Amino acid sequence: MRRELRYGAAALRNRSTLKLAAWSIPDILPTAIYGVAVAHATDNFLDGRAWQGIAWLGGLVATACLGAAGSHQVYGRLGNLVEPLRDDLVRRVVSGALRTGDEAAVARLNRQVEIVRDTFAGLVLVIRNFAVTLLGVLVGLLSLAPLVAAFVVPPFLIGFLLSLGVLGMAADRVRASLQADEELATAAGMTFSGVRDITATGAEDFAEKLVGKPIEAQAAAERSLAKVAALRTLCFAVGGWAPLLILLGAGPWLVGRGISTGTLLGGLTYVLVGLQPALSTVMGALGESGLRYVITLGRILDSAPPAATPRPVDEVNGYQLRLRGLTFAYGPAADPVLEDLELTVSEGEHLTVVGPSGIGKSTLAGLVCGMLAPTSGLVLLGGVPPSEVPVERLAESRVLIPQEAYVFSGPLMENLTYLLPDATIAEVLQAVDAVGASRLVERLGGFGARVRPSELSPGERQLIALARAYLSPAPLVVLDEATCFLDPESERRAEEAFAQRGGTLIVIAHRISSALRARRILVLDGNKAAIGTHQTLLRSSPLYRELLGHWQPQLEQNRDQLQRDQIQPAS
Repeated sequence: MRRELRYGAAALRNRSTLKLAAWSIPDILPTAIYGVAVAHATDNFLDGRAWQGIAWLGGLVATACLGAAGSHQVYGRLGNLVEPLRDDLVRRVVSGALRTGDEAAVARLNRQVEIVRDTFAGLVLVIRNFAVTLLGVLVGLLSLAPLVAAFVVPPFLIGFLLSLGVLGMAADRVRASLQADEELATAAGMTFSGVRDITATGAEDFAEKLVGKPIEAQAAAERSLAKVAALRTLCFAVGGWAPLLILLGAGPWLVGRGISTGTLLGGLTYVLVGLQPALSTVMGALGESGLRYVITLGRILDSAPPAATPRPVDEVNGYQLRLRGLTFAYGPAADPVLEDLELTVSEGEHLTVVGPSGIGKSTLAGLVCGMLAPTSGLVLLGGVPPSEVPVERLAESRVLIPQEAYVFSGPLMENLTYLLPDATIAEVLQAVDAVGASRLVERLGGFGARVRPSELSPGERQLIALARAYLSPAPLVVLDEATCFLDPESERRAEEAFAQRGGTLIVIAHRISSALRARRILVLDGNKAAIGTHQTLLRSSPLYRELLGHWQPQLEQNRDQLQRDQIQPAS
């Protein structure tokens, strides 16, 4: 089936290319005739035959209308070439990112794929227009006066060939510019995602250096690339201005050999109206857009590994979680967010992680779920590091619900079941009821209702994400402040539902009340940690006692009610 689809897409592209070329033929005629028309019109006007001169100009207008009709058809065929290319590139990038977990794939998908699509369309038009202009000018010059063509065509071709020679020098600089752009996007993304932990650990100076170096590298690459423009200007002087100067300088000699004033003016028209603009456009397109197209396309294709790429580990042996000497810092010069953390979370256990805001709780969640790599030490899920588990297998082992719940535009049922597409209605109903989302489903109009994320409050989006995670086959659930927009009673109901669901539950607490429902509690205090039950931590952890002492259930409930009222959408 895939082979048939590829053959069908290739056949469509070939037909579209042939149609585009065929509709370009009418566009050659006005290009070929305008110099001839100017020459004959000028000679007729000089000889007093005004109506003959006007007739030549009228013929030029008529052929221009014919060429415009061809150009209109060309633009209509362009989409059949461009859009299939974009679709194929998006599939390649997404497929490669899902297999490798490549963070830079976002930059490739959002920016580089669009660069390739837009540039490809521009290059097709520019090359097509250049070919039409060159062929039309050659035909026109040869029909007008071969001697004039001998003075115009050779310097033009020399300048064009020199511009092609400059491309090799420019290619390395464009490649360096794109590499610097990706490194800047990666560094900035990592820094922004860890801004709370960076602030908490005093790593601002290192973060500034981390982002500053890629910025400087990108600026240097762009300056180096700009210097190539000077060489392209020289090439254009040879190919675009030299024919004009040569023809003007040889004008008296040509007139002495029978070339009329109109013929000489027609030759100058071909240079000024045809060759100069065409050379300028094609040099700019190939020297800038063309190089970016080839290099960016190469980087996208290189980033998409074949489907059979092997992974080190194929199976997860259970879902026990073990942290051994786990240390993580946002850079070599930054203080560790977590240091030498030792922790074992048995299968089926309920653990709550508490600590001040920005202390590293979300960082720990990212490490546990394989979204971050430890600076040192080990994270073992089922006896193997999550980073070494295939994405498909890892998705079956753990599910993470972040604070900002992801909901996409589409049917509510698809939002709820995309982690378990074959879920039955009974299973969906049970999950929705368990996490307390039944009233939301009724308000939206049932499972067939179309979800629009912008019309949902943050708490409603969290309820949908919680029900989705409850349906997931993953035995390890990590709630990273996933109930922060719910009131305490709704939070209690959701957490108790996951505790009774079976499997392991790790709660990154938004409220200290979550700790009272857990079997064990992990307290993060700076880069240190304390682990124990509620009673043991009351005796051994000053920070836990302090967090608990600041907790006033009634005051917290009133504050949460006010927060919900502020974010609830108007009905």
